[in-house]
Amino acid sequence: MDIYLFAIFLLACCAAGATGAVFTPGAWYRSLQKPWFTPPNWVFRVVWTSIYLLISFAGARLAVIEGNAYAMAFWAAQAALSTLWTPLFFGLRRIKGALLAMGPLWLSVLGCTWSAFSLDFLAGLAFVPYLIWVTVAAALNIEILRLNRHVAPLTSVGG
Repeated sequence: MDIYLFAIFLLACCAAGATGAVFTPGAWYRSLQKPWFTPPNWVFRVVWTSIYLLISFAGARLAVIEGNAYAMAFWAAQAALSTLWTPLFFGLRRIKGALLAMGPLWLSVLGCTWSAFSLDFLAGLAFVPYLIWVTVAAALNIEILRLNRHVAPLTSVGG
């Protein structure tokens, strides 16, 4: 594995993950009713750090394989789509909108996992925790929406 490629993919992950630093959960999120399977807050940092390392590893392995076009396209799609959920959910407090963004994200992670496995077993394996986590996140989003139908989204930025 090329360490420079790994660093480039990790930088892309950090850029996508920066939305979590900009749009933090805060008091609004703490006030929401959450399902019984909501992980403790510290788990999110551990999981995302692990996922970013794993998918950077996968990206670096896939980037040098001939015939990687679909894998790279799905990798780029999941990176781009992952930046949408946090601003929608925490920034604009649009629980339903975040759920709608989750669908294409989940499909792009599935596509990347599938195409990675067809090229490199270890790269595919590295994407499995992400697919599991996005599935859990979608279930959390669905349940938070169900439990908090009365919660209105922000009507203006900063409001």
